[in-house]
Amino acid sequence: MANTIPDIPLNDGNTIPQLGFGVFQIEPKDTVEAVSRALEIGYRHIDTAEMYGNEAEVGEAVRMSGLDRGEVFVTSKLSNAFHRPDDARRAFESTLSALKMDHIDLFLIHWPLPTRYDGDFVSTWKTLEEFQRDGRATSIGVSNFQVPHLERLAAEADVVPAVNQIEVHPYFGNEEVRAYDRRHNIITQAWSPIAQGKVLDDPTVVDVAEEVGRTPAQVVLRWHVQRGDIVFPKSTTPGRIAENFQIFDFALDDAAMERISGLDRGESGRQGPNPDDFDYIPS
Repeated sequence: MANTIPDIPLNDGNTIPQLGFGVFQIEPKDTVEAVSRALEIGYRHIDTAEMYGNEAEVGEAVRMSGLDRGEVFVTSKLSNAFHRPDDARRAFESTLSALKMDHIDLFLIHWPLPTRYDGDFVSTWKTLEEFQRDGRATSIGVSNFQVPHLERLAAEADVVPAVNQIEVHPYFGNEEVRAYDRRHNIITQAWSPIAQGKVLDDPTVVDVAEEVGRTPAQVVLRWHVQRGDIVFPKSTTPGRIAENFQIFDFALDDAAMERISGLDRGESGRQGPNPDDFDYIPS
């Protein structure tokens, strides 16, 4: 198999690279170098967010790369502080200004925040629909939305999210949400794909990696893509950035896939906040 990143079709007629490069918790001072290295290696999908504080540096790295803007898929997300429609409009303008781009390929609501804003994330979503209609957001989606949140959008809004970016890794398969996404033609994106490194020492993962002659990280990332999800590992180490890219020239057999999937601990495996009660708003 060639080590080529597949493009995944979205429900709005667009496509998205299945492997991306994430910049969560990368300091702004390190972001240009990390993203530049990723683009040199061959990544063509960069995932950032307003709350990460490094949108400007992502935009700078894309410009410095010499690549045509159309060759790089850029995702960002709405800050939790700006869910009200007028605030969301201003925040989106700020994102485009920081990136120095006239459009963004994918814009997401970062968290549903059901205990904030009187529980109203629907008006926030309808504001994102505006961005898509005017062409400044090619695709729109959500992040950390649970099934009830998605069902409410389906009942009250016009546009089905193109993607749902949620925590997924071998210790937390998040299968209920993934199943809903599949049924409604929403692509699942997996954040924290290696459980912040916790799965890399798991004996099952180590055994599978030894059997196929790959690193534990490569095996886990391959597990994600064979399940059909989009994945975007994060690193500032050049060797690790390159290693994470080398996942499309081998495959895991059904037995290996089942062994890794069998590590799922259900809700106890969740590493990040539960979206049902997460209410953080940056000051």
